[in-house]
Amino acid sequence: MTFPDDFPITHRWPPQHPDRLQLYSFPTPNGVKASIMLEETGLPYEAHKITLSDADVKSAEFLSLNPNNKIPAIIDPDGPGGQPLALFESGAILIYLGEKTGQLLPTDPAARYQAIQWLMFQMGGVGPLFGQLGFFYKFAGSEIEDPRPRERYINEARRLLNVVETALEGRDWIAGDYSIADIALAPWLRALDFYGARDVVGWADHPRCVAYLDRFLDRPAVQRGLNIPPRD
Repeated sequence: MTFPDDFPITHRWPPQHPDRLQLYSFPTPNGVKASIMLEETGLPYEAHKITLSDADVKSAEFLSLNPNNKIPAIIDPDGPGGQPLALFESGAILIYLGEKTGQLLPTDPAARYQAIQWLMFQMGGVGPLFGQLGFFYKFAGSEIEDPRPRERYINEARRLLNVVETALEGRDWIAGDYSIADIALAPWLRALDFYGARDVVGWADHPRCVAYLDRFLDRPAVQRGLNIPPRD
């Protein structure tokens, strides 16, 4: 395949710089993983705003890139072997960009698998369960009278925060050195504020998590990546 001719998404979101990596995203906790990673590594890229509306994520053009209709997704015109690579799933994108740039993914095998372990912890646990917490605590699910779904996800969020709090003892970053694991995890901890759920999950009772998120948000690349592509 050749880029951009063979990629239908470019018919709706045409690249201005087709030689650069193309990011299709929106600044959600999952979306900013890709933009922060790109800002941290300095890899040239072009960002396209894909809103969460059905008109965007369920359009034929976007589904041609990600049939699961979720952001983020990328196309790297200079992928493995010099061929274009289309990729979705934020965790896979982080691993790919770490390997491509040689940054934020340890080369030592043991350290590498530690980073991937915590990436999977976020992908399989923190992201889905915090997302459900947001639905049942702030959004449409909050109108459900049955308290059990809300209580379940509040308790699960507390449990996951306790896991992170314990893991951060004696270290600044979740897997040792700053890595893709932090870029995956920290935006979801930040989401608790957006959900208005910090108090209900006992955020202040987790001082290591609080300091960890503050360290993350102090990074200049993180500050830039949190608003790429801009919402407005």
